[in-house]
Amino acid sequence: MPPTLAAGHLYLQTNEVKNAIIHYSRGADGALTEVERVPTGGGGSGVYKPISGQESAPNAFEAAGSVILTADKQFLFATNGGDNSVSSFSVGGDGKLTLLDVKRTGNLVAGRSGTAKSLAFSPATSTLYVLHSFGPDHVRLMTVDPEGKLTSRPEGYTVNTPDKPLRVSTMVVLSPDERFLVVGTTFDQPAAANPDGSPILWADQPDGSKKSVASNAPDPDGIIVFPLQHDGSLGEGMFQDGGGGSPFYPAFLHHRPEHFVIGYAVADGIALAKLDDRGQIGTGPVVKIDTSAGLPSELCWLAVSPDDKWVFATNFGYSNISSFRIDGDVVSLVHDNACPKVPGDGTFRALNGTVSSGPSDNWLTPDGTHLYQIYANASKLVGYAVQPDGSLAEVTAAEIPYNSPQGLAGF
Repeated sequence: MPPTLAAGHLYLQTNEVKNAIIHYSRGADGALTEVERVPTGGGGSGVYKPISGQESAPNAFEAAGSVILTADKQFLFATNGGDNSVSSFSVGGDGKLTLLDVKRTGNLVAGRSGTAKSLAFSPATSTLYVLHSFGPDHVRLMTVDPEGKLTSRPEGYTVNTPDKPLRVSTMVVLSPDERFLVVGTTFDQPAAANPDGSPILWADQPDGSKKSVASNAPDPDGIIVFPLQHDGSLGEGMFQDGGGGSPFYPAFLHHRPEHFVIGYAVADGIALAKLDDRGQIGTGPVVKIDTSAGLPSELCWLAVSPDDKWVFATNFGYSNISSFRIDGDVVSLVHDNACPKVPGDGTFRALNGTVSSGPSDNWLTPDGTHLYQIYANASKLVGYAVQPDGSLAEVTAAEIPYNSPQGLAGF
């Protein structure tokens, strides 16, 4: 019998010290088959977590979008957080990758690891935007030539403010019209650590009071919008109210390009927001999940269905996924637990103190039929079939490296 044609392809970065991209083919039934592991030519952080200093923990960079594809599927880009570099690959007709280039972002590595973590690409200006966890130059730029070669640019942009010089950013995304670059944040300063290495969400103030280190809680400046210039450079950042604590993940809708959904690591839910033609944001109410298991839920990663009706939200602290419904401008929670909890190995605790498998990036197929989810502390990549009621049924699982993996992209 002739070989079965793949329905599509999926890519994950191992974030190992010698970083690599794992390429899977995926069947129409959602099943994954590993095709190849292609070295990036750069270094990841391994199991070490630079954000907290933990020797081994999932979600090394508090990040999303570290692996992306161009819209024409010609190139794949991936961050190498360990050495602050970016790799570019060509994508063959069979989905296979060929490494084209590796370039440093321009930010020096301080300590054991860098923090390059999230990418966005502007086809109009051939500019790649690279976000780092730590500043002051959180956003650095690269030019991509027609052959996929990278050139680092000198510009650097910050999400710090005069009274918040140590902010931790999370994700960078372009508005669909390529007029604005939107950056999410999670902490206004790096969190101190408990004896077990887990972060402490409160910091002592000069007057003896305590204040949350979570961004936008309560200071209304947790999302930063930069206007794009004709050459790909950025104008002055506009610091705006993200609508809730730690506006981690902004995801634009497919058919209403001025609208986007925000996932909140500390506000424990999602909200629908609108970006106007001046770059100003208006946010709706945060629709929360059940947080009886402990606060915060660390709801940090989102996938929006092709028809803009469903949002699947990954709960880092709860080891599962929640599903929401969008009807016009109304968001409603449908399933707190859209899938069973996936246990880890018992060694990692989330901010809320619960033992977690540390789920991070997810990816939804272009036809909306299957969702894939990283559970790094369980060493699993799990694939689900999306059910008509918004629940998720597991159909496949692949073994992945322990704790380090991040980033999912595919077609």
